[in-house]
Amino acid sequence: MAGLDPSERKQVLSTLAKYAEKNLTNEFLLKLDHNDEFPTKVLSDLYNTMGLHLVFIPGEYDGMDGGAYDIYRVSEAMAGIDLGIATGVLATFLGTDPITVGGTEEQKKHWMGRIANEGLLVGYGATEPQAGSDLGSLKTKADPVYEDGKLTGYMLNGRKQWISNGGVAAIYTILALAPGGPTWFVVEDGAQGFSQGKPEDKHGIRASSTAALYLEDVFVTPDRLVGGVEGQGLQQAQAVFGYTRLMVACFGLGAGWAALKKAIPYSQTRVQGGATLSHKQGYTHKLIVPNAVRLEAARTYIEWVAERIDGGEPDLQTEGAVAKFLATEAGNKAAEDSIQALGGYGYTKEYMVEKIKRDVRITTIYEGTSEIMEWTIARDRWQLHLKSRGGYYSDWAARLEAKAALQPDNGLATAALAMRALVVILERCRIDRLTRNQHVLFRLGELIAFAETAAVFAERVVDQPTEAINLDVPARKAMARVHARDAALKVAADGLRWAIGAGQTDPNLANSLGLPAIYAAQAGLIEDMDFVAEALNKAFPAA
Repeated sequence: MAGLDPSERKQVLSTLAKYAEKNLTNEFLLKLDHNDEFPTKVLSDLYNTMGLHLVFIPGEYDGMDGGAYDIYRVSEAMAGIDLGIATGVLATFLGTDPITVGGTEEQKKHWMGRIANEGLLVGYGATEPQAGSDLGSLKTKADPVYEDGKLTGYMLNGRKQWISNGGVAAIYTILALAPGGPTWFVVEDGAQGFSQGKPEDKHGIRASSTAALYLEDVFVTPDRLVGGVEGQGLQQAQAVFGYTRLMVACFGLGAGWAALKKAIPYSQTRVQGGATLSHKQGYTHKLIVPNAVRLEAARTYIEWVAERIDGGEPDLQTEGAVAKFLATEAGNKAAEDSIQALGGYGYTKEYMVEKIKRDVRITTIYEGTSEIMEWTIARDRWQLHLKSRGGYYSDWAARLEAKAALQPDNGLATAALAMRALVVILERCRIDRLTRNQHVLFRLGELIAFAETAAVFAERVVDQPTEAINLDVPARKAMARVHARDAALKVAADGLRWAIGAGQTDPNLANSLGLPAIYAAQAGLIEDMDFVAEALNKAFPAA
């Protein structure tokens, strides 16, 4: 299995934490944010002194050969420090993807070796002003140049928009439309005809440099065509979506927890009506516990996907989309509620949660919006449901039910109820052709994400705590039970709502969803939420 030795990973994370504690103080990060300043020295330190970028580079090209699990841990840690700086690191990883996946051996050795040994920043030039997330609507052209009937290179013309590390990267991978189809090319900063716009004045991640790229008759030689064959660009981009979207999921996870780690200790010192907020359900059960539960459900799913990637399993784009959707939406909501949790303090810049909220919002947008994730999940799982004739989720539900007999306190039986309800809704959508309504299709993506994360959370919370967070097994089991209840009720109630709203024809649909059992499963919910709240107070005490 790919990846670092646990001791190596611990050393990387420890070194990063020590550097951040010394150099990336709240005052420094707020100054970067206020000045809209890209921290050149910080990225240089992270790359050239700490070698953080080497985690993302294969060992044969002078990297550390980190696996998906290592990248998850580093990405979460980086996001917990500052999402703008983390985005600078992400952009280098994204920019190298086309080379890692599709480059020839000579290209990999040359470019990845340079990036590893010179600590170069990289930019990923895919998005265009009108195309957005639709990589198939490219306008940037790559026209072949011939001399005496021999191909001597390509002339690139077009514009790229919203490019992270735009204007500061040394190397860019650019997606352009060649005669053979979409194709990646490597363009170096300073190439004739290649220029960058001014940095965008963004809502958040202001420590990240985001700029447009302009290509006006930029000539590249044939050896800059990634893979040496035209038309492979979209396949190369698709091949890493499971990986890169998992990384952005980790950003949502890290930023969400960073916000909660401000709110939880605050609640232990703030007294209202004779008791601290940390012991008031009106506070904890609305603003803290639900967010922690959803973030830990996302974490567990992230770990599940990362381990599968490291085990060599291909084609995990759908799982990457599920992870990104839930983790980034959960991180955004956690930051929003943390502002509310701190009251007036949360609305000021000094307490950081206001900045975290502005930063984390981008995770629901870049590397595919939440809506693109919903569509991807629904499209892929809908096809799987049809192909398996409903067996995919029915079989998963049966496995959950079998495990529930042996492990009754993990939320497995309730997660199975979510799966059973999901099958009913999917079948009703098939029979009545409800997915002709785009909104119904998108809502199915959301319901599928909740059902799958509930199942994985319940299955994996068994005996050992995750190394990533200071929460013991009983606390995470209680979280799994809470999330399973949420997922089951959401799938059944929301699924029923949208099926009826779209014109479904079964008068007994409500009775088919197992709603009485789902409502009965809510018994003990408040007790579990009380337990989680107390566990969070113990795990994150006020200084």
